[in-house]
Amino acid sequence: MQKFLRLVILILVTVFLLLSVLDFLYTKAYLQSSSRGKIDYVYNSKPRNYDVVILGSSRANNHFVSQMFEDKGLKTFNYGMSGGHLFEADLLLKLMIERHYKIENVILEADLNLTNEHRADGICSRFLPYLHDSKIIEEHFLREEDFNYLYYIPFYRYIKFDSRIGFREMFFNAINKKTSHLQNLGYHPLESNGKGNMKGNLELLKPLIHNKYYEDIKEICKNNNINFIAIMTPMCENVIGMNYFDKVQKAYPEIHNYENAVVENKYFSSCGHMNDIGAKMFTARIIKDFFPHPSPLHRRGSLKR
Repeated sequence: MQKFLRLVILILVTVFLLLSVLDFLYTKAYLQSSSRGKIDYVYNSKPRNYDVVILGSSRANNHFVSQMFEDKGLKTFNYGMSGGHLFEADLLLKLMIERHYKIENVILEADLNLTNEHRADGICSRFLPYLHDSKIIEEHFLREEDFNYLYYIPFYRYIKFDSRIGFREMFFNAINKKTSHLQNLGYHPLESNGKGNMKGNLELLKPLIHNKYYEDIKEICKNNNINFIAIMTPMCENVIGMNYFDKVQKAYPEIHNYENAVVENKYFSSCGHMNDIGAKMFTARIIKDFFPHPSPLHRRGSLKR
């Protein structure tokens, strides 16, 4: 019996040590890469200066054409992440501040994601390789139900999110294989191929009266003298329940409503995402309204609608 117990203990210790070694090797690969996606591009970076930083989900990633801001003399990057929620946008901004980014303006796409305070596993998992390396990331995940498993069990996070941060992604990080996420200054253009879903129903959606991640982003901007511009972006003309945007306006009167800035279906790839032509029309409107006269003589952070 004692031999059996010793064998079991030996196996458990060996497995624990193996998992710890694998955890260390995977994490080391992520800590030396900054070319795979927007999270490692920020996490493994030095201070950067921006006139405009864009945050949000795919409705930011596909709707704000960074180069058009650049053409107006505004140093810009689109950090919108497809599939992301405000949970991830908030954390990404915290990491920028920690890395001493100088940011004049933050444009936050804030509309549909105001309905929840959940994390988006597909995106939040990209932060997890740095969980033990970053106090900010640790604190951001602290209230998550699976925090203890993610934090205290070696290699658990890499197993649980294997499709996102497992062996394949670790290997590509180790060899610094680039992706398209950082092209076009973070903006991802969409084309109209006739296959997108051109129907939408927002009737059941209700914005939270106090979304803690939205409020946190707003507070971070206030504390760091960043001009905060929250925007609702367009939907196609077929969508049902457009009064959702009125509900957002009532709960958050500071959010600028642009849901009707572009409406014709020909400017959309799917009902909630404009194609490249629509995005350029929309971006031109935003620049006109918020950044009409950028020049070295202006304090760009003070430009308002």
